[in-house]
Amino acid sequence: MTTGAWTETFIDDRRIGSALEKSAKPSKKAVTELLAKGRSLAGLTPEEAAVLLNAEGEEARAAIFETATRIKNAIYGDRLVFFAPLYLSNYCVNDCVYCGFHSSNKAVRKKLTMDEIRGQVRLLIEMGHKRLLLEAGEDPVHNPIDYLLEAVDTIYSVKTDKGEIRRLNVNIAATSVEDYRLLKARGIGTYQLFQETYHRATFERLHRGPKGDYRRQLYAMDKAFEAGIDDVGLGVLFGLHDWRFEALGLVSHAEYLSKAFGVGPHTISVPRFRPAASVELTPGFPVSDEDFLKLIAVLRIAVPYTGMIITTRERPEIREAAFRIGISQTSAASSTTPGGFGQKGEQGVEQFALSDKRTLDEIAISVMKQGYTPSFCTACYRKKRTGGTFMDLARPGDIQEFCTPNSILTLFEYIEDIASPESKALGMEIIRKSLESIENPTIKEETEKKLERIRRGERDLYF
Repeated sequence: MTTGAWTETFIDDRRIGSALEKSAKPSKKAVTELLAKGRSLAGLTPEEAAVLLNAEGEEARAAIFETATRIKNAIYGDRLVFFAPLYLSNYCVNDCVYCGFHSSNKAVRKKLTMDEIRGQVRLLIEMGHKRLLLEAGEDPVHNPIDYLLEAVDTIYSVKTDKGEIRRLNVNIAATSVEDYRLLKARGIGTYQLFQETYHRATFERLHRGPKGDYRRQLYAMDKAFEAGIDDVGLGVLFGLHDWRFEALGLVSHAEYLSKAFGVGPHTISVPRFRPAASVELTPGFPVSDEDFLKLIAVLRIAVPYTGMIITTRERPEIREAAFRIGISQTSAASSTTPGGFGQKGEQGVEQFALSDKRTLDEIAISVMKQGYTPSFCTACYRKKRTGGTFMDLARPGDIQEFCTPNSILTLFEYIEDIASPESKALGMEIIRKSLESIENPTIKEETEKKLERIRRGERDLYF
């Protein structure tokens, strides 16, 4: 499809600025009407989202949170999908001022061998993970596409008595259509790439190297779609520019993808700036906890179908609040250093510091105490429920017909193979309640049969 992408962009500073200016002091009536539209799962335009971003006061905030919670429950239910990042290499030719991997950092670099990758994957499987996010700095010499493709094959090849990695999402630098085709052929899941900031002047000031090409970053998803990758993930690094502008940039990007390709983003990530060794940047637009939670809620209302991701950058209490109002996926037991899993003490160059350093089991216990179902599901990826097919199910909330039983099945695998006594007890109660919530008697019966098969030793059963 021809989008005209190389002569003009879909991020219009004037449009976003005008939307924020015109809605600077929205009326209660305007907010109420937009929340009613949000509850219909219709989503919001950037101009409409601006109204909610600018809405002030406890009454408006509570109404926004209540609507976001309702939408999240309608589409994604009470489940939280768990994953872990796997950093392969911190070699990078870019000198981005907010990132611990920046090229002017003279610390010793690390690139994992295939044997080291196997070792890291085994450790992650032993924790209980079934879904990983591959990460690597941009370096055509140390991290060429052939290395990344071999790493994908290696990760998928690891099998232990605790299972295997069933979905590998990828977050690497913008690349060519041909490279995206090669990744697609290797069976990757979602391709993630964060714009970092949609404000062009800020982007160009903070980036040096190939990543400093604003258009290359902005239109990478077009190339991914051209290559056949139909699940893509957006994100910005909140704190680099005004958070309201960045939130509207994400809504604008989602709107563009939906219009241009018929498929919006599979995920939106909401990282906030975190410090790292040798990073001297002080964010010019720090985002308070209150504003951070508000922007999550507004994004959930504006782009209701998308999976929303929060990472261990955030403190446990912020993560727990975010789960209620929009987040559907979360990293757990993370490391941002190549080879960092299983290490003791100093780990070398990390991309950023972590705030939630609990184990996977500790996080699973915490979310189950809140009433959520830890999910390790990867069924949609294997059943070809991606791209437009996934969107057609997610937009009206019909995806729950598959996700609820699949989350039950993967939680039961975790209980049987990994969980501590406390998480086993909590998990069995979650499973009991979740089974009761399944309205379709045929699906409920099939779920119970699959649970018995898992109890007898079978694995990887799904709808």
